[in-house]
Amino acid sequence: MKKFVDTLQKIQIAVGGLLLCIFLATVVYQITCRYLGIAAMWTEDVSMYSFIWAVFMGAGAMVHSDAHFAFTSVLDAIKSERKKAALRIFIKLIVLTFCVLMIFYGYKAAKQFWNFRWINIPSMKRGPTWLCIPICGATASVYLIYGIAEQIKQLRKGGAN
Repeated sequence: MKKFVDTLQKIQIAVGGLLLCIFLATVVYQITCRYLGIAAMWTEDVSMYSFIWAVFMGAGAMVHSDAHFAFTSVLDAIKSERKKAALRIFIKLIVLTFCVLMIFYGYKAAKQFWNFRWINIPSMKRGPTWLCIPICGATASVYLIYGIAEQIKQLRKGGAN
């Protein structure tokens, strides 16, 4: 399971990085076109949606390494490793609840806006641009469930991370 989760995170980071590169390339292209007096209206939509996708892919991936959401000041104040592990599980359960809501409402949003068209690229639908929300929620849920299972294993062994 660890190999699957680590591979999933690497794929998600790669997708986020690629989309961030697309964002930067379209912004540079847009600036160049404006400087040269050429109209490139499509760059606004591409840069905006690629940035949104990059952010959601990065946010989902950071959940795996606990780099996205943490109460470090509370964890640092607790001396007992068992209590720290219990608090980590509790925090992961709260975030998991939010991620499940992201899946549910993200799917609903994607479904509702599926046939809407991009303003500057009418041949493209907006539905796929909303899929980043349930995908982020789903991958973050996988990471959280894996993390909770690992914390429970550590608690059963008598220690924590």
